[in-house]
Amino acid sequence: MDTPEQLIALASQLRAQGRPVEAAAAYRRLLALRPELADSWYNLALMERASGRFTAALEAYDQALAKGVSGPEEVRLNKAVIHADDLARHDLAQAELEAALAVAPGYLPALLNLGNLHEDMGRKVEARAAYERALAVAPDDAVALARLAGLGRADPDTIDRVRAAIAAPGRTDADRAELGYALGKALDQTEDYDAAFAAYSAANAAARAAAGGARYDQRAHEAFVDSLIATFPEPAVPTVGDTAAPVFICGMFRSGSTLAEQILAGHSRVTAGGELGLIPALAGRLRPYPQSLAAGGPELVARARALYLDALATARPGATLVTDKRPDNFLHIGLIKAMFPAARIVHTVRDPLDTILSNWFLHLDASMPHALDLEDMAHWHSQYRRLMAHWKALYPDILDLDYDGLVRDPRPAIEGLLQYLGLDWEEAVLDFHKADTGVRTASVWQVREPLYVRSSGRWRNYEKHLASLLRALENG
Repeated sequence: MDTPEQLIALASQLRAQGRPVEAAAAYRRLLALRPELADSWYNLALMERASGRFTAALEAYDQALAKGVSGPEEVRLNKAVIHADDLARHDLAQAELEAALAVAPGYLPALLNLGNLHEDMGRKVEARAAYERALAVAPDDAVALARLAGLGRADPDTIDRVRAAIAAPGRTDADRAELGYALGKALDQTEDYDAAFAAYSAANAAARAAAGGARYDQRAHEAFVDSLIATFPEPAVPTVGDTAAPVFICGMFRSGSTLAEQILAGHSRVTAGGELGLIPALAGRLRPYPQSLAAGGPELVARARALYLDALATARPGATLVTDKRPDNFLHIGLIKAMFPAARIVHTVRDPLDTILSNWFLHLDASMPHALDLEDMAHWHSQYRRLMAHWKALYPDILDLDYDGLVRDPRPAIEGLLQYLGLDWEEAVLDFHKADTGVRTASVWQVREPLYVRSSGRWRNYEKHLASLLRALENG
């Protein structure tokens, strides 16, 4: 029988190796012997969440609190993140954040998350108050100032404040990136497009530096797309009665996927799943991906399907029709169709120049280095088009939902979307901007407004700066 010391060492090793399921099992064995170990309950919670066992993670955090874990405000924060990000329980997330602040009123991460949660729910006044509280605690905090600046229409004082913050001594690359994107947005709002382009250029350079000089490998991405096409050369064989799949909404980031989901969320039969990470997580477990799917055969696909459905039921319990809105799931349509041959896939499309520029304007994750450079974005877009052409050749029933057409003439586009999904018309889908569903993407404020066309053709404001991008798209 392993000793507690051996189990601690084993659990730590498995955690360091990125094996959360096995690490969680080791922590459970340890805690059966030593249930008083508050820090081990905390570590178990981390591993349970990483394994997609969200309820188990919350229970482990509760045990950590009951055993007197140090830093209870951090535990409350972590519980709030699970409620908000994984389970769409925004009221419970807010309660946990407020509990964290009751313990530690100046706990900056809780204040920032509270502001972000209010933004997700469309509560601008409350979000502003949370960010102001954060700045009272940490006047130089770049994230709080950037988010505060992004809440409303820009004014000269806000622009001056952000510029001064960028120029302040001691700023890190991450700070300059955070503030630089906010400055670019503010200048865009004032229609000072040359200054906005310069601000975004500096922000992307700072973001690259903050990511350790991360670069997009064009050849490696081409090889990955080649492997996807080679692994899925034929359409999946349909199965009888396959109705368990959600509606998958995918496409390029900033192509209208959030808008599509919010419109559908206005329908009485639809539950918005949000930007679920279930498909990318599965792909990460099926290593080497995608080649492992060909080697593993139907048994591996069946296991992946069961894992997905279990995780979806945990994330959105009781829902009959869920949207899985993860834009980059377009990479994984082969996997999706292997698991769910009858899955309905809504592919959001938008003018390439508007799409590329919108990505470049955003502070995206360091795992997306292609978004830091306009010509890299053009290459990524060309590979996206190549892959989507393959998927659509296999699955002509994939629905293209054109963002620009949707905002120009909404009703026929929405009617076609509902018909594709087998849903009857409901007037509530036109009032999507009034919904109280949480939105955890950069489109959080856009989808709180009625449809507008001002984002269509936005690239023309920057046309004189886009010569190299235009050439790259023509050559792609």
